[in-house]
Amino acid sequence: MSAAVRTEPLRGEPPLLVRGHPYSVVVLLQGYAEPEGVDDAVRADGSVTLVLPQAWGSASSHQESPPHSGGAKTALEEAARGPILVDTGGPWAREALLGALAGQGVAPGDVTLVVGTHGHSDHIGNLGLFPGAALLVSHDFCLPGGRYLPHGLGEERPLQLGPGLEVWATPGHGGQRDVSVVVAGTALGTVVVAGDVFERSGDEDSWQALSEDRVAQERSRKRVLGTADVVVPGHGAPFRVVREAPQPRN
Repeated sequence: MSAAVRTEPLRGEPPLLVRGHPYSVVVLLQGYAEPEGVDDAVRADGSVTLVLPQAWGSASSHQESPPHSGGAKTALEEAARGPILVDTGGPWAREALLGALAGQGVAPGDVTLVVGTHGHSDHIGNLGLFPGAALLVSHDFCLPGGRYLPHGLGEERPLQLGPGLEVWATPGHGGQRDVSVVVAGTALGTVVVAGDVFERSGDEDSWQALSEDRVAQERSRKRVLGTADVVVPGHGAPFRVVREAPQPRN
């Protein structure tokens, strides 16, 4: 027997706050993908999500980050002490992003880590707004100023950023280097910010057309659904993952 899994929309409009300890999650901008005109044209932008450590506040927002020493593990943990932005949307969403951050009391200079789930322009088009942040774009991790550090991320080896906060390798949509951010301990359980591993809720018959590696993406989707209570997809509203008890066979 295996439990059935279904999804249902998470009600609410951005900014959508999911409180947690030690990290809260705020969906700042909801991604979309809409057909437009002819020739299969699509107008799209990616979801943008903020992960806020409970310990971070306005009093610390103007403090200089300590100098990074040691390897990637230490640098990632230091970067995760401040606001973390997961994807930035496309450059056409610059003003919307700045406004959404301001609504949470966060300035671009407060952001200490930006995670880009994959390298498409509608997900990392505003990296230039955050020159003082560490960047983890797909599997490339660099500190401000362009110092790149190896870290060993793999499907069987997540990156630990803090208590209940991880980056997973979730390959498929953009090839072998996509990542997702996993936040445990929220009021709704475990939230997975999944980039385009999921385009939206109910995409079971459509995600394959945009996947560079369908086998890997299917594996990533199953892994996320096995852990998440809430998924933030790349181009739609957040959704709950509901696991129904298996029915015994007669």
